[in-house]
Amino acid sequence: MEPTRLTGDRDAIGREHGRQHADKIRDSIRVYDRLFRDFVGSSWSEARGMAPRFLPAIERLFPDILDEVQGIADGAGTDFDDILTLNCRSEISLTQASGGCSAFSLNQGGQWLAQNWDWRADQQRNVVALEIALAGQAPLISVGEAGMVGKIGMNAHGLGVCLNAIRSQTCGDGLPIHFALRKILECPDFAAARRVVDEDRVASPAHFLIASHDGQATGFEVHPGTPGELPPQDGKVLHTNHLYAEATAACVNDFPRPDSPVRLSRLRQLLDRPIASEPGALFDLLSDHANAPSAICRHTNHELPEAERMETLFAVVMNLNERRLHLRLGKPCEAGEAMEVELELAG
Repeated sequence: MEPTRLTGDRDAIGREHGRQHADKIRDSIRVYDRLFRDFVGSSWSEARGMAPRFLPAIERLFPDILDEVQGIADGAGTDFDDILTLNCRSEISLTQASGGCSAFSLNQGGQWLAQNWDWRADQQRNVVALEIALAGQAPLISVGEAGMVGKIGMNAHGLGVCLNAIRSQTCGDGLPIHFALRKILECPDFAAARRVVDEDRVASPAHFLIASHDGQATGFEVHPGTPGELPPQDGKVLHTNHLYAEATAACVNDFPRPDSPVRLSRLRQLLDRPIASEPGALFDLLSDHANAPSAICRHTNHELPEAERMETLFAVVMNLNERRLHLRLGKPCEAGEAMEVELELAG
């Protein structure tokens, strides 16, 4: 697997993203049409009608990104509202569903970020890695879904972010999750990233695990109000798909699936043992199958209804000191496609 390299202003980056991944973007729209119907009974056209409600917050807090959204639409031959809907899909209906992502930061021999991203298998084919060099900004790499402006990744300043979905019916003002993730990836340092979650706020609940090369790391349980914070314990922050910061749990109702605490407990158990500070050892941890089918490395559980079957679609390990991202597409326990990207140091 190779990253898609995008350069220029936001319009140029968007157009090239859309052009190179037009087929994947159109397929993503079909996938989310099915997902919307499965989760909340909404068609794609109905979802398109909901997305514009988030434009005022984006125009207020991150207006420049809308040029990129339009560029993606132009490059892919779709409408602006299609790309907006993809990027607001969490807020529109997918807070009703929770994936199975397991994430951690580790400050040992440098600052590491790692996670599995678990979702429906029919979106596997639409995973892309975007290496973006926006004019006047430090390069960044984002691993996620075609047509979306940002998700999991890092930048050349040595700042990175991971994501855990939270199932909740809360949705309010602030940046939609994927716009907030991209804004964080454009931040020069941890303090600037913190301002995105503290001041801009995020429209619907999620967990953002933010870390930087200088050893700062915090888990932010974001939502429209003040985020809950999870500081490192023994150099580690761990998270799955339920809220457990006291401040968040007191004001946001979440509806986690039973496997989330199981995976969190297993992560803690594995990271309490000695572990090598190198990508292979961290991928081995992400490949753990204890407590299957509620394992860190998720395989399809055919006992669940089809709409609720989640599996690991990619695993990522980031060394923020070296600005190096390692990706395994598919389940990390299997010998599938892999990628390594190193960004030139900035700042």
